[in-house]
Amino acid sequence: MSAVPYSMHFAPEGELLESARECEAEVFLRWYGNTREQLVEEYGPYDDASAFLAIADQGGDVVGAVRLLAPGGRAGLKTLTDVAAPPWSVPGARVASAAGLDLGSTWEIATLGVRRQDRADGLRLSLALYHGLIAVCRANGMSSFVAVLDERVRRLLHSVGLLTQVLPGTSTAPYLGSAASTPVFARCAPVLDNQRQQFPDAYRLVTLGVGLDGVTVPPAEAFRLHDRLRAPDDLSTTSLAAVPSDLALLTERV
Repeated sequence: MSAVPYSMHFAPEGELLESARECEAEVFLRWYGNTREQLVEEYGPYDDASAFLAIADQGGDVVGAVRLLAPGGRAGLKTLTDVAAPPWSVPGARVASAAGLDLGSTWEIATLGVRRQDRADGLRLSLALYHGLIAVCRANGMSSFVAVLDERVRRLLHSVGLLTQVLPGTSTAPYLGSAASTPVFARCAPVLDNQRQQFPDAYRLVTLGVGLDGVTVPPAEAFRLHDRLRAPDDLSTTSLAAVPSDLALLTERV
């Protein structure tokens, strides 16, 4: 039996963490013209709260990564900082209050990207990252998440039932090289309940992992961050297969 081609890791460290950062930088340079130095300038203040979700190939190279910001970091959540500046100019605290966010359990999806792959692998990795994000949500008692989503990414998330709402007082606008991005939030439990009812096939595939193939995923406890930002890679295998034929390859900023 051949080895599973990809493995998922939460809060990696060492060479795997550096590879996740390289993956992030490669995707952002290709799609948005952001250099590694610009990414450090933008996201460096949030490093104390950053945890990566990464998918690596058998050689240990990360091919898909998400940068998450946990609550409690010194700089807060980047989305709520950035909406206070143009083009939105709405105080983050007011936005959070109007959205009814519990900032003690609200996380941020700061970046998400997949390196250039063929279509089949791109679909596989995109859906696997969605599955990993839901695992992080459940393992850490995440009540909500915020993000500034490129509109193409937002449409992809909505196509699998992961529906987001526009943060009060904001709208779609250019943002850090993206021509059209929207500050959004989502309450995790209602979103997943709605997905279960309205998108049952996507719920089974993306949320439950039924029918997944080709990515080794850690057990649930490996997605818990606790009060640290590194976790061991204790892996067990699930699958990733049948994907919606119209889902485009995700290699985007969020």
